[in-house]
Amino acid sequence: MSGAPLAGACNCIGIRNWRIKRLCFLVPNLLPGGFLLKGLWVVIWHFFAFALLFSYMSKILVTGGAGFIGSTLVDKLIDQGHAVTVLDSLISGRRDYLNQAADFWELDILDESLSARCQEAKFDFIYHLAAQIEVSKSVADPVFDNRVNVIGGLNILEAARTSGVKKVIFASTGGAIYGDSEEIPTSEYAPTYPLSPYGINKLALEKYLNYYSQVYGLNYTVLRFANVYGPRQYKGGEAGVIAIFTEAMAHDKTCILYGDGKQTRDFVYVDDVVAALIAAKEIDCRGEINISTGEEVDLWRMITAIEESAGKKLKLELAPAKLGEQRRSVLSNRRALETLNWRPQVSFEDGVRRTYQWVSQQ
Repeated sequence: MSGAPLAGACNCIGIRNWRIKRLCFLVPNLLPGGFLLKGLWVVIWHFFAFALLFSYMSKILVTGGAGFIGSTLVDKLIDQGHAVTVLDSLISGRRDYLNQAADFWELDILDESLSARCQEAKFDFIYHLAAQIEVSKSVADPVFDNRVNVIGGLNILEAARTSGVKKVIFASTGGAIYGDSEEIPTSEYAPTYPLSPYGINKLALEKYLNYYSQVYGLNYTVLRFANVYGPRQYKGGEAGVIAIFTEAMAHDKTCILYGDGKQTRDFVYVDDVVAALIAAKEIDCRGEINISTGEEVDLWRMITAIEESAGKKLKLELAPAKLGEQRRSVLSNRRALETLNWRPQVSFEDGVRRTYQWVSQQ
């Protein structure tokens, strides 16, 4: 007699956590008694173990789960034993980022069937990461940005409200919401002066979340990300400056450096962001929380880190500063430490090294 059938069942329902699977193997073999008694013990153990497994497992919807941050989050949730459904239109998400153990809804967040689908699926949690994320596109077409980031977001909140989810975790933005803040590092209590339709619409959905909480009792947490970077961030729909520069280095292309390179940003590695997203699910912490390193990094330090990772010099072309570009952007992460017991684990240079290794293998 062994726990092999139960461990096999773990695979069938997508549970990959090695500790759980090892428990399923070992416990039946440690039970007392002869062959018949041990067989009875195994049946009883399987019954209670299945109950334990399903109580541990949450049903989770991740919008934008085929994107940079979303797919990394999905992989982690599945490794922890949760049943995950990915909702992604694949407009900017990538099919090859989809975890095969997750259910997949190829849907736009504006889809009218979403509430009915969520009522049937009975999710415990919703991570809302799907968005129109290009600031320049929001400036060029603010109506489209509003339709996706506000109306689409409201469609998610209505689905959450009508299906009775336990909590919504919303991926918002730090720099685009605070604008040129006089408070450095910028805390969650600083005034918000978004300078783009993208920032305005992210802030608007935060206000709607508070409204749904006050009126309908919807539990939620807003995480305001600093500049997230890491593997799977690619030059295209989700490109940040590190993604653009590492790709240029890997393919021996020339990068344009706008301004004097002394602009600062708060770069936070994607694995640290995912750890914060998971922590937010477990803790009752309504409101807004910055997810950042609290460390200012200028672009010359970024360039040096990329060059050290690649072992060669980056080809650079200097150009005048972009009109309206923020000079300094760094967020305080004190509230994340106090409420989520979260702090970043990956140093900037180590994160750049990991990112370059991934990019160079693509």
